[in-house]
Amino acid sequence: MGTTGGGDFWRTDDAGTSWDNMTDGQIGAGSIGAVAVSVSDPNVMYVGTGSACTRGNVSPGVGVYKSTDQGKTWSFTGLKSAGQIGKIIIHPTNPDLVYVAALGNIFGPNNERGLFRSSDGGKNWEKTLYVSDSTGVIDLAMNLQNPRIIYAAAWRAERKPWTMIDGGKEGGIYRSSDGGVSWKKLEDGLPSGLLGRIALAVSPANPQRVWALIQAAEEESGGIYRSEDGGDSWTRINRDHRHRQRGWYYTHLTADPQDENTLYSSNTRFYKSVDGGENFEKIETPHGDNHGVWINPDNTRIMINCNDGGANVTLNGGKTWSTQLNQPTSEFYRVTVDNQFPYRLYAGQQDNTTISVPSQELPAVSETEHWEAVGGGESADVAVHPTDPDIVYAGTYSGEITYLNRKTGQLLQMTAYPHYTEGTEQRDLKYRWQWNYPLFVSIHNPVELYMGSNVVHRSTDHGQTWEIISPDLTLALDKYHDIPGGPIQHDATGVEVYSSIFALEESPHNPGEIWAGSDDGLVHLTRDGGKT
Repeated sequence: MGTTGGGDFWRTDDAGTSWDNMTDGQIGAGSIGAVAVSVSDPNVMYVGTGSACTRGNVSPGVGVYKSTDQGKTWSFTGLKSAGQIGKIIIHPTNPDLVYVAALGNIFGPNNERGLFRSSDGGKNWEKTLYVSDSTGVIDLAMNLQNPRIIYAAAWRAERKPWTMIDGGKEGGIYRSSDGGVSWKKLEDGLPSGLLGRIALAVSPANPQRVWALIQAAEEESGGIYRSEDGGDSWTRINRDHRHRQRGWYYTHLTADPQDENTLYSSNTRFYKSVDGGENFEKIETPHGDNHGVWINPDNTRIMINCNDGGANVTLNGGKTWSTQLNQPTSEFYRVTVDNQFPYRLYAGQQDNTTISVPSQELPAVSETEHWEAVGGGESADVAVHPTDPDIVYAGTYSGEITYLNRKTGQLLQMTAYPHYTEGTEQRDLKYRWQWNYPLFVSIHNPVELYMGSNVVHRSTDHGQTWEIISPDLTLALDKYHDIPGGPIQHDATGVEVYSSIFALEESPHNPGEIWAGSDDGLVHLTRDGGKT
């Protein structure tokens, strides 16, 4: 498995019971977007860096790496500026013939995006499909019975601190019939105009059957399309919105290796169709937010599902799955420690709970015995009382805060100002709390709790009531305060809330001295507790 954070590339040889890191110190990025293992020579494998599921907390890539000894050692093999790599395909009988889908620099235009082809094992690369410096390739699919036939999906995607640009008029599906040397854009039956992310799948059992999950600006034209003639013509067979939620983040299709009527779709949930994609049923997985599945071509009951919690192996078609608690790949936003001895560490884990672990190994029946959730949510900044480590505050998006007394078990949820941020124009928010806004308890006066939105909030009663002690400490640029996202889909979960206080700290030496830093570039200082 390749992870979006936490150690890059991992291998299990016991069906997910344990995982070993194969790339520590060998890869110059914190994120893997694509993994490919050669079928004809399993010693050869490639990984593409940079996650192409472009959340606001996206980690950029630094190119492609290759191993020729089953992942023991790795070497850089090119495409340093390809940004986010969404897919790698290796020719089924020639491990030196490799195709890379490069979405490109997620933060701005660049030319190293599109479809790249190497015929010498990654020593040299040629760009054979290039749409523009703003539109890259997000997905690939190959006809395994005739590997000269390849399909590529082009997508315009770009991240700004305040928004996600999702889609454009240059997107679409391309097909090559000569091994990726030349390409033709497919149109018959497919939507045109503003297109978003596209997923592709070719049935290994019947390569004339091709599927595409298409995000489109017009709701009536998006959905799952199927071709029965290798892509010459298409028909929309499914418009179920479950497969199009947050399309820029999901949009994944996988065809069953043996049955041309079985298709999988990965989204917030994991879905299976047995009628060629017209209807789907849900398969439960250990974690939500699914991004793909690998299916054993010899025994299709053996699968590996990947999701925002990690990777899980099933040996019985999805009835049961291996655990995720054996993968130390959590993504932490901030780390806090308390003042007891031995001390504990606290953090919010992306798409999981907050977590607290001891700094020293303690006797335990299981590895997780001393793990604790401490309230809040995935994006939490955690603040611990400086003299009473049983009192813990934790944030989560939209300005929510919890108060936890570990000794009594009391847990209270509160916020300085109740509001609903999802689907809301930022200019309509009274306070702009970023996804992982800062929070701390004063070491000089532990009854004081501080947090930052676009202003500094202070509470002296465990967060029950709040006062504002600063003016707006941001540039407050209205032009950036629409509903984030577009033109295909918006995303307003708090990640793109902009013109907010992103860093907030007090001086350990001087009471009343507080520093505030905004995500739009300002630093403010008070030395009188917020009066000036």
